[in-house]
Amino acid sequence: MALKFDRTFDPRYGEAVEVAPNVRRLTAANSGPFTFTGTNSFIIGQGRVAILDPGPDDPGHARALLDAVAGERVEAILVSHTHRDHSPGARHLRDATEAPVLAAGPHVAARPLQAGEVNRLDASADHDFKPDEVLADGTQFNVGGVTLEAVATPGHTANHLAFSMPDAGILFSGDHVMAWSTTVVAPPDGAMGDYMTSLERLLARDERLYFPAHGGPVTDPSRYVRGLRTHRKMRERAILDRLQKGDRSIPGIVQNIYRDVDPKLHGAAALSVFAHLEELVAQGLVSTSDVVRLDSEFALSG
Repeated sequence: MALKFDRTFDPRYGEAVEVAPNVRRLTAANSGPFTFTGTNSFIIGQGRVAILDPGPDDPGHARALLDAVAGERVEAILVSHTHRDHSPGARHLRDATEAPVLAAGPHVAARPLQAGEVNRLDASADHDFKPDEVLADGTQFNVGGVTLEAVATPGHTANHLAFSMPDAGILFSGDHVMAWSTTVVAPPDGAMGDYMTSLERLLARDERLYFPAHGGPVTDPSRYVRGLRTHRKMRERAILDRLQKGDRSIPGIVQNIYRDVDPKLHGAAALSVFAHLEELVAQGLVSTSDVVRLDSEFALSG
């Protein structure tokens, strides 16, 4: 199944855009290679509302969100995960509204660092984040007459949550599923095995429309998530093929299977290959004589 991305998205910065009944989107102006046009914050409910993914440490974006809900009561601030383009804005909103911040917990790596390993995404993590309430998987709550459910979707980060509006068939998919691009999965911040398990979990659900934290909606989520799964499996097979052909390092694998990708993105590609190799090692299909690091040498097992 071919995976087709949709990059036709107008962020309409500074404007709260109604995208569904009881759902408004306001996009932060923090565009970049990994954030696309910026972080989508969502206002859920009417009169009594929740704000999901308040975005980066940007007082201007926080002010725009507060202006958008002027005269309404903010009952909860929800955070999908603790990367700096998603969670730091929660502090501005909590100070202004006294609403509790709800999330899966503080930032934590998917696994401990190995000896000599450096977390290349550490600077992107919001280590200062502490929620007022920890949401367990499956927790349901009501804001402004809207029922929401926390859906654990680890992979991109260990503490990633999606949020479902079950009555509307809507899922706020955070960075786990996005229409504009595949998701960055980079150890030790994230884990490919967890990511694939979370894709399977979403395939078992029945939401009909996804609102990601970057870019536009996913309008046929079942088909699209199957495409993401196929894409990852194809990448896994390509990595195994390069090992069979003699590649023994991540830079060598990246150079061969990402030859048509802008070299500026090869660093991110290396992290993705690293995540796939970790999972292949866990499955016993690949071995390494060193600890699992970006500079390790890998070989086929068996």
